[in-house]
Amino acid sequence: MNLYEELIWRGLIKDVSNEEKTKILLNDDHVTFYCGFDPTGESLTVGHLVQVVRMLLLQKYGHKPIVLIGGATGLIGDPRQTAERKLLTLDESLANAEKIKTQLSSFLPESNSIYVNNYDWIKNIDMISFLRDYGKLFSVNYMIAKDTVQRRLEIGISYTEFSYMLIQAIDFHHLYKNYDCKLQFGGSDQWGNITTGLELIRKLEGENSEAIGLSSPLLLKADGSKFGKSESGALWLDRELTSPYELYQYFLNASDQDVENYLKQLTLKSKNDIIELMKDHQEAPEKRLAQKELAAEVVALVHGEKALKQAIKVTEALFSGDFQSLSEEEFIILEKVLESKTIENGTLILDVLVDLKLASSKREARQFIQSGAIVVNDEKATSIDATLTKDKTLFNHYLIIRRGKKNYALAMIK
Repeated sequence: MNLYEELIWRGLIKDVSNEEKTKILLNDDHVTFYCGFDPTGESLTVGHLVQVVRMLLLQKYGHKPIVLIGGATGLIGDPRQTAERKLLTLDESLANAEKIKTQLSSFLPESNSIYVNNYDWIKNIDMISFLRDYGKLFSVNYMIAKDTVQRRLEIGISYTEFSYMLIQAIDFHHLYKNYDCKLQFGGSDQWGNITTGLELIRKLEGENSEAIGLSSPLLLKADGSKFGKSESGALWLDRELTSPYELYQYFLNASDQDVENYLKQLTLKSKNDIIELMKDHQEAPEKRLAQKELAAEVVALVHGEKALKQAIKVTEALFSGDFQSLSEEEFIILEKVLESKTIENGTLILDVLVDLKLASSKREARQFIQSGAIVVNDEKATSIDATLTKDKTLFNHYLIIRRGKKNYALAMIK
């Protein structure tokens, strides 16, 4: 199976500007390619992993990646379907760009990838040059026909966001001229921008220019809902915003309808391994073998093996109720996972049960204690007048409080 066939099998190609030329460049040549990431936030999301995995696949086959961070395009804002984006300041855009560069370099090290920021060349184009050298090459009719613009015509679109496709087209032309970059790809929502870049290269470099464009389908759940959203919002690649445990749980709970697609598009597992895994999964779906492998692969890719082991240990502890083997670092993970609260040394257990939502009132808390339903660090609470003290804590700080078999909370004593 060649690279193009693998991309098709993984579902990573939706649109292609010239299939024959693409097959030659990907299968028989070593091409420089690029994918852009706008710093509209401080972190990328799990949804960006589709493009990261595709970049890693192309690199694996000997192609050279250019990672473009959109310090300039991040100031403009790619047109969304719903409304105008909030404009970032230059300082915000450049600060976000540095954070995203750091994130991406964990997947694509600078030692074997090229990193560029489009602010470095876009900032040098004055308004008159932009209008004369680039704006003159595209009719309003051509630009309005793009899907991203069409979807916004009813509610309105500013000239700022309308011009975004030209800025991205300049990027492709700049990389084509200065880095011999012949291929751009992105999600299918970027197809209009990608083809505008191809058109600009054709007009400036001639009909025989070699640039090509690819897009991949947007990754959606089987029910059509947006991928990468949890109950608490977007799933971020920054561990401070979304912990490795949360990421692990998200994919551990993927549906049987989604898991194969996620394995193909979000991991680097081989075709044979995925086929074999799905066969085993279908024979015993209750074991959730595919989901466990998917969760492990994604967390290891994003955060590394150490974070994966911690996520698995915390998951097993919450399932079994055995927290004694957890490290202090893993208890820090629990602070984000469980209902938790910092308390004073000697606080009444009744108050803590209410504060941690293990009881709705002190009266209910008394009933739970009297019925033997409350356990603190594996010790059954027997007195309604008991206080929680530091000498009973784990790591001189933590108390695991359990009500019944599966209701856990975490108290931290100062």
